[in-house]
Amino acid sequence: MTDADDLRRRTAELLAAHPPATTGRLEFLRARFDAGLAWVHFPQGLGGLDAPRSLQAVVDAELAAAGAPDNDPGRIGIGLGMAAPTLLHFGTDEQKQRFLRPLWTGEEVWCQLFSEPGAGSDLAALATRAVREDGGAAGSGGDWIVDGQKVWTSSAHLARWAILIARTDPDQPKHRGISYFVCDMTDPGVEVRPLRQITGEAEFNEVFLTGVRIPDAHRLGAVGEGWKVAQTTLMNERVAIGGSRTPREGGMIGVAAADWRARPELRTHDLHQRLLKLWVEAEVARLTGERLRQQLTKGQPGPEGSGMKLAFARLAQEISGWEVEFLAEDGLTYDDWTMRRPDGVDFTGREAGYRYLRAKGNSIEGGTSEVLLNIVAERVLGLPPEPRTDKDVAWKDLPR
Repeated sequence: MTDADDLRRRTAELLAAHPPATTGRLEFLRARFDAGLAWVHFPQGLGGLDAPRSLQAVVDAELAAAGAPDNDPGRIGIGLGMAAPTLLHFGTDEQKQRFLRPLWTGEEVWCQLFSEPGAGSDLAALATRAVREDGGAAGSGGDWIVDGQKVWTSSAHLARWAILIARTDPDQPKHRGISYFVCDMTDPGVEVRPLRQITGEAEFNEVFLTGVRIPDAHRLGAVGEGWKVAQTTLMNERVAIGGSRTPREGGMIGVAAADWRARPELRTHDLHQRLLKLWVEAEVARLTGERLRQQLTKGQPGPEGSGMKLAFARLAQEISGWEVEFLAEDGLTYDDWTMRRPDGVDFTGREAGYRYLRAKGNSIEGGTSEVLLNIVAERVLGLPPEPRTDKDVAWKDLPR
């Protein structure tokens, strides 16, 4: 059984064999993966040691103290938080061996082709089609030809691979006629167009798929069971967005508190009371996130992650709104409206105006707050579900 002392020993051996000061970044990351110290709870040979997930913090602390490079998790968050756990759970041995190492080292960026112009909150209504080239003969393993449009795709302009859900049987009800694939973003049938957002940037994209050929070997899970596979992705996505580890007074509440301490001339009693309330709520959310991560050591994330994502979205919007109000005219300044395509989101390194505008998307991305409220109500609190009249109707017969 791997314990903390064993992980410290393995980490010391890695650092001795590959000193961070003299080893190239990519070489070090590859060596770390091969040593099983990438994500210690993954299986041996896939970047892990079959160790408890909670022990990852031991490795991370030792490497940080030694000045070792990280894998830039903000840039490859979709791969780490969504694609990797889905591949681990549903991928074949060949898929795991091919994709997980370059995913973790950041050599290959991933994106998520889920939402569509007519299938956002109701994701299962998606219309992108995947048709087997040979006509769908059972067990044939033929290529799939995919046509459709996806939208709100973060990192599509950087991605080498995408996790994709598409409709493979329109005669089935909408949740049962979907399959899950790994899509090559360099295919000539993939077109990525930037979506300029309220911040001025094009962090998101729309993706057009025209005759994209996907080999059956890049399918995850059984044909027609893509919704089941997608649930693993979505549950992990919400934990990744709302349950990331932060120190006390970290993240956006830390920026707001720093503003308060630095600008005493702007303080009022009302703003003070509101900041105290937000600080307490942020700390409650942080501690709840710690408890959620402890629960994850015992298995896959459940619907509780939706509650964390809900809290994250609300707090980000309220804290950024407080900050803009507190800073008065300084809160309205904006450093750069240039249309650019960034690698990620920076909620703490830019000015208050950026945080205020960007936080508006938090209640949409990763599942709208309205949908997540339903998930919490039905799957966490056990309340009666909303009536759904379309769940047994063939997708092709649904009104559109």
